[in-house]
Amino acid sequence: MRIKLDYGRTGLDVELPDKNLVGPLHIRDAEPLANPGQAIADAIDNPIGTPPLAQLAKGKKSACILICDFTRPVPNKLILPPLLRILEEQGIDREEILILNATGLHRPNQGAELEEMVGSDIVKHYRIENHFGKRLSDHEYLGTTPNGVPAYIDKRYVHADLKITTGLIEPHLMAGYSGGRKVICPGIAALETVKIWHGPKFLEHPRADCGFVDGNPVHEENTRIAKMAGCDFIVNVCIDGQRRVTWVGAGHMEKAWHEGVRFVEGVVRVPVPEPMDIVVTSSAGYPLDATWYQAIKGLTGCLPIVKQGGTIVLAASLSEGIGSPEFQHLIADNPDLPAFIQRILGNDYFVMDQWQLEEFVKVFKRCKVKVVTQGLDAETLRKCHVEAAPSVEQAVADCLKDYGPAAKIAVIPKGPYVLPYLAC
Repeated sequence: MRIKLDYGRTGLDVELPDKNLVGPLHIRDAEPLANPGQAIADAIDNPIGTPPLAQLAKGKKSACILICDFTRPVPNKLILPPLLRILEEQGIDREEILILNATGLHRPNQGAELEEMVGSDIVKHYRIENHFGKRLSDHEYLGTTPNGVPAYIDKRYVHADLKITTGLIEPHLMAGYSGGRKVICPGIAALETVKIWHGPKFLEHPRADCGFVDGNPVHEENTRIAKMAGCDFIVNVCIDGQRRVTWVGAGHMEKAWHEGVRFVEGVVRVPVPEPMDIVVTSSAGYPLDATWYQAIKGLTGCLPIVKQGGTIVLAASLSEGIGSPEFQHLIADNPDLPAFIQRILGNDYFVMDQWQLEEFVKVFKRCKVKVVTQGLDAETLRKCHVEAAPSVEQAVADCLKDYGPAAKIAVIPKGPYVLPYLAC
């Protein structure tokens, strides 16, 4: 069977043996909204759990709107115009409206990249700034949570009269689902906050995983921190495999987000009858597959259906390499992954982005990984504890030699946007 995997901006066509194949595992059909721009405007006027934005904006002197960085394909070009129009109609001067790019600990987005995210007109006429999580002085200390997480949140957001967040609800490897509270923490949190919240105390919990909300300590903690920071209004969307808007909700940070989670759960969860010997997957293409750091999400997302000792074949462009300098050094300094886990379980070791290597170790303990990419050479991939493969077809052929001609193969073209689970 010929299948197109999400890969970079163009996709990757692969040929897989029909007799072995389970799938392709796709997001379930959800009718894209016929007029998403109008649907977003209607949601803003008829929110869930709050008064309309126009009412909330009356009398306010300043506003901060949070947007996700380039690693999330949020349709900001549709979301931002009605928000900005309402704020100005209610008397907030354009100079007092800040669009804050919630980069978390990722690099800033500028120039053409920013125009791709929000549109050239908004870049030209509105103030857009990046969050820098490593600059502690940019953040306000809001207190320490009962779980010992110091809450440092970007001052520009904390001090705004009106606080608005936007985002995309999709599966997330630690927090269950993205969107809602997550654009605040980690989106505009300081490293001092994230390093505790993303520490082993939280991430090693069995429910700190894709698709889990109830009992997920990562979700519970960043919700707590987001409430400490405050949020007056959210606009969140869900999208389909072609990145068309399928759901939009606005209003209360928790109530509107939970409505979206209920919607997306019915779309992304896909049953599989038995554990698979081989899973062929992607990291959802650009922008999520640009770095190895982000591409790990393609591995963790399919882990529930991989046999112990099986193999994941991952296709990812990795056009920007491994990731941040810190993540590169982390990999270089920890060739022994079991020893790495022991280091982070202690109290005297911390490197930014260690949480993503910690998530990879969960994959490493369960199965082998073969990576098809044009972005990293075989030696670099070996240092990342995975094997390079010249093509998906060759990787699968090699796996069939190991597991036998009757081995079961699942294929997930859109990678972490699908939540496969064992139905047995």
